[in-house]
Amino acid sequence: MAEGRGTVATSRCQENFMTEVKIGVIGGSGLYQMNELTDVEELRIPTPFGEPSDPYVLGTLDGKRIVFLSRHGKGHRFTPTEINYRANIYGFKQLGVEWLISISAVGSMKEQIRPLDIVIPDQMYDLTKRRITTFFGNGVVGHIGFANPICPNLAKLLEKRSRETGVTTHMGGTYLNMEGPQFSTKAESRIHRQWGVDVIGMTNAPEAKLAREAEICYATLALVSDYDCWHETEEIVTIEAVIQNLMKNLNNARGILRGIVQDLPIGRDCECATALATGVITQRQHIPDKTYEDLKLIIGKYVK
Repeated sequence: MAEGRGTVATSRCQENFMTEVKIGVIGGSGLYQMNELTDVEELRIPTPFGEPSDPYVLGTLDGKRIVFLSRHGKGHRFTPTEINYRANIYGFKQLGVEWLISISAVGSMKEQIRPLDIVIPDQMYDLTKRRITTFFGNGVVGHIGFANPICPNLAKLLEKRSRETGVTTHMGGTYLNMEGPQFSTKAESRIHRQWGVDVIGMTNAPEAKLAREAEICYATLALVSDYDCWHETEEIVTIEAVIQNLMKNLNNARGILRGIVQDLPIGRDCECATALATGVITQRQHIPDKTYEDLKLIIGKYVK
C-alpha cells in the first residue's frame, strides 16, 4: 500500500468524496489490498447495519478515484457466512459508488472453463441459507426486479478489458453461490453440474442482491482457480491450489481494473440505476422513524 496512508472519519469522507468516488472494488481471497493506488486514505465508516469487513481504502488509480474494500478483511478474518454484506454495500453507497466490481475466486463446473480462465457471469443461483440479503424489513417492505442480477453494461466493459489481456475469457454463465465454508462433496458437485451452472463460489449473490437494492451497478470478475471436485482427472481441490492459481490470475485482474476505470461512463442508462423506483411498497406514514432514517440513503429519493 502507498505511503502516507491516513484514517479519516465518516463525516469528512462524505464531505470530500461523496460526488467524487463512483467506482468501487471488492477484493476476495488473495486480494486484500491494491498496491497500485496512490494518494491513499483509509475510511472507517459506521453503518446502521454494523461495521463493514474492513476500512475502505480510497485512492487514485491512473487519475481516477476509486474505493477498495477487502471482503474478508485484512488477514482473511471472516468466513463467507460471517461477512457483513449489508454494511459493506451500505458503506459503498455512502461514498457515492455507482459501479461496483467484485473480484472473486471460483471453481469451474464445466470442462471448457479451465483453471486460470476468467468468467464474467450474467446469472446467479443462491443456495445460501444463513445470510441477510436485503436492506428491507423492520417495518418497510420493498421488492426489486432481479431477473438479470448483473449489470450488463459493466459486464461488457469487463469482458472487453479481460479479452485485451489475452487471458481466456468466458462471457456469461451462472454463478452458483454455496454456503461454505467447506468445499463441495463429490455428490453435491455432480448435482450442481446437472443443473448446468458454470462456476461456483461463496460470496457474490448476497452482494449482487444488496447492490441492486442500493441501485449500484454490480458485476463479477470471476477468477477460475480449480475444477470443482467433480473432475475425476484433476486432483481434489485444496485451498493451497486455489490460492496458487488465484495469485497467478490476480495480475490479470489488476490489469483489467486499470483499464476499466478509464472506460466507465459518467451517466448510467441501465435498470440498476432506478431499480427501486417502484419497489418500496410501504407508505411513509407506516414506516417507523428509525427504520426510515436507517434506510433514507437507500429509499429517500422515492419515499419522502
